[in-house]
Amino acid sequence: MTAALALLAALFLGVADFLGGVLSRRVAQITVLVLSQVVATAAVVPRVLLEPIGPDALPAYGWGALSGVGAAVGVSALYRALAIGTMGVVAPISALGVLVPVAAGLVGGDAPGLLLVIGMIVAVVGSVCASGPELRGRGRGGGAKPVLLALVAAVGFGTNNLAVAWGSAYDISATLLANVLVTLGLYLVALAVLRVVPKARGRDLVGIVAIGLLGFVANLCFAVASDSGMLSVVAVCASVFPAVTAVLGWWVLKERLLRVQVLGVVLVLGGVAVVAVSH
Repeated sequence: MTAALALLAALFLGVADFLGGVLSRRVAQITVLVLSQVVATAAVVPRVLLEPIGPDALPAYGWGALSGVGAAVGVSALYRALAIGTMGVVAPISALGVLVPVAAGLVGGDAPGLLLVIGMIVAVVGSVCASGPELRGRGRGGGAKPVLLALVAAVGFGTNNLAVAWGSAYDISATLLANVLVTLGLYLVALAVLRVVPKARGRDLVGIVAIGLLGFVANLCFAVASDSGMLSVVAVCASVFPAVTAVLGWWVLKERLLRVQVLGVVLVLGGVAVVAVSH
């Protein structure tokens, strides 16, 4: 059940990221972020009503707030990267976010095993292979910006997942509530700074609503899975979400990758899986 929930989280998040990247190519990105987050915030209400927040949930609010910051940074960076770069390259690089909980463990005194070190090396080598042509201007986006944004997204997602897992150990509802509220607050600040009036209609609006619902359900599945099973198992299953985005980019948008990039994508996802399993 734990693995199934984590895989569902990966599926939902991968589809949401694909939709976010596509919509950000024709609608102002801040519009996509704000409106989808409004939907995600509304979606948390039934969860809170069905499972009220407990009296000892204070730590969960703190971790939830941190996860909200990570989510805001990760999603905004990823959507921009997907909008200007090659999804099949950008998405797998964002999977390096699994290194964040690994780093937290190392700081906390964990001793890295051989498998963990091998996984990290493989993932880093894979990211170099996948991003090399992009950095040389041979990819769809051309240049380093999409790759750098994908790395920022990786840090954001890693922070979000780690904080959600730690917060859910205290109270899932409180963690998710703080997460969506902080993320929405940060997006609204950005909206005010940019002075943009969010507008969307037709299929764009439907897509934005889908992003908000899919993103919230993905977070909920991850929170429940991490609270009921080992974080390492949950991490390895949930970390495959970029593969969903990459496949959709290839299938729907007809993206083409160079052979070295295909090799890099395989190495990144394989290395991330090894890191998650060994942590």
